[in-house]
Amino acid sequence: NQKILDDLLSAKCFQRLSGHVSSAFSSWAPKLHQHYVDTLSEYQNQDPSFQKNFPRTAFAAATFNFDEQTETVEHQDYLNYIVGWCGITSLGRFDYTKGGHLILWDLKLVIEFPPGSSILIPSCYLRHSNTSIAPGETRQSFTEYSAGGLFRYNNDGMRTRESMSVEEKLRKESEARE
Repeated sequence: NQKILDDLLSAKCFQRLSGHVSSAFSSWAPKLHQHYVDTLSEYQNQDPSFQKNFPRTAFAAATFNFDEQTETVEHQDYLNYIVGWCGITSLGRFDYTKGGHLILWDLKLVIEFPPGSSILIPSCYLRHSNTSIAPGETRQSFTEYSAGGLFRYNNDGMRTRESMSVEEKLRKESEARE
């Protein structure tokens, strides 16, 4: 599995997709994008063996969905950074006017999502899914995101809350609520 993962992470097509999504992220939410970049840089400073998945990414994680007909049910990615975005790219060969639509339930939107299209959404609190496609068609996806715990751990000085004194832990929890 490591060889397959290494091949995917070094593939020029995914490096370009990742760079494209990160560039869009930088354009539409420059301060949030910079916060992502700074957080990953802190991890690299603390641990020189830490490596980003892609050279130009702002995201900590990536998912490759290679089912023949990747379809997601209505969900929220509640472990992602709560104020953050995730990048979703649609891949495959399908008639996007008839299937593979992105549904943003809370916004009451159904969006045609052609192969090769990317979108940035706040997946932690925005319910989303996609529709099925026709038999014989293929739909895959590539997603990048960052877990909320990475930001909390960084904000807590690269320490777990369990390692803190009771007073410090209460102060950090109060700051988080504010």
